[in-house]
Amino acid sequence: MTISKGTAVAFCVLGMALVGSSVSISQLLLDYPTLTGQAIRYAAAAAVLFLVARRFPRLGGARPGIRPTPRELGILTVLAATGMAGFNACIMLALHHDTEPAVVGTLVGAAPLGLALLGPLIAARRPKPSLIMDGSATEIAPTRDRSMINRRVVAAAVVVVAGTALVEGTGRASAVGVLGAGGALVGEILFSLLAAVVLPRLGAVRVAAYSCALAVPLLVVGSLVAGEPAAWRLPTATEVGALAYLAGLMTVAAFVVWFIGLERLGVERAGMIVGLMPVATLVTAALMAATPPGAVQSLGVLTVAAGLAFGLTTRDTARNTTRNTARNTTRNTTRNTARNTARDTNRDTARDTARVRSAPERDRRPARAEREPATGGRRELGVCGGERGPADYDDESVRSAARTASA
Repeated sequence: MTISKGTAVAFCVLGMALVGSSVSISQLLLDYPTLTGQAIRYAAAAAVLFLVARRFPRLGGARPGIRPTPRELGILTVLAATGMAGFNACIMLALHHDTEPAVVGTLVGAAPLGLALLGPLIAARRPKPSLIMDGSATEIAPTRDRSMINRRVVAAAVVVVAGTALVEGTGRASAVGVLGAGGALVGEILFSLLAAVVLPRLGAVRVAAYSCALAVPLLVVGSLVAGEPAAWRLPTATEVGALAYLAGLMTVAAFVVWFIGLERLGVERAGMIVGLMPVATLVTAALMAATPPGAVQSLGVLTVAAGLAFGLTTRDTARNTTRNTARNTTRNTTRNTARNTARDTNRDTARDTARVRSAPERDRRPARAEREPATGGRRELGVCGGERGPADYDDESVRSAARTASA
């Protein structure tokens, strides 16, 4: 699925806006078992995503009928365990150990910096394609050289993280709470890093569907460990509506558009947009409360916007350089092949011509016996006084045969 860079940015922004604005909806589930509610949410989302993948097999950039390999299933399992089930468990751990949500949000808001630093390491593992010409393979660099960290993107990510910290603020925290928030940060980073590995072949819809399905049993086990079965009950009508909203918009829609944009932009650039999630939360809360945000939070929003503008408007110099290098390599290879072929042909022609010219006279001219009829070594005159040719011998043979017959 090929989309423009602007469309990819819009998709990523939409995904983070959906996730950020869903925080207010999540507050409606505070009285429901946390991990159990997340398991229901992901189970419903997985069912919808598999139906979408079956009905629209090419949506998200995948080929119809494609299935994950054992290696890809392993990656998706780690993604579900860390970026989904583990993320929610770490958030719950931090909040239940005397740590304010602002601290958790600030630490998780450092994800853009982690993605900017680690994204190139994941992309550098992709194999380089080969151009086959004239029986030999010419190695060409990938379409985008991500093996080196983009300093401008890292600087922009630092600005975004600073703005996120201003939006979230600080507060009270315990050692266990900070540890849980750090685990949530790792899960947030791995969610995009691991998805970027399997997206090119599976596509956005299938990656989202399989990761949601794999997260369900992990969350069920986590709920058992946390002792939630004692609090299991049927959700209320309000809780059912909140779960449906989280499954439909926050999971199905947000995951698909995020993965589509992630594949197009790359991990490091898309990672900066993660900083919009607390901004969307702030804006949604301000709209619902009809109260404008404070001066510090407004400054944080402007800082995040400045960082995104600085990082997303950079020219993709590495991509252009690599594309030009590949084009020049192909052109030079073709030119050299044509030049070598012409030179070899001219050399062979010249060698054959010289060999013919240097051959002895007797090898280049037909034998005399082939050019003249045998006359016993004497030269005879023809009917016109000249040297006798083959026609004269033929006429004499005819006359001799006639005289013999008449005699």
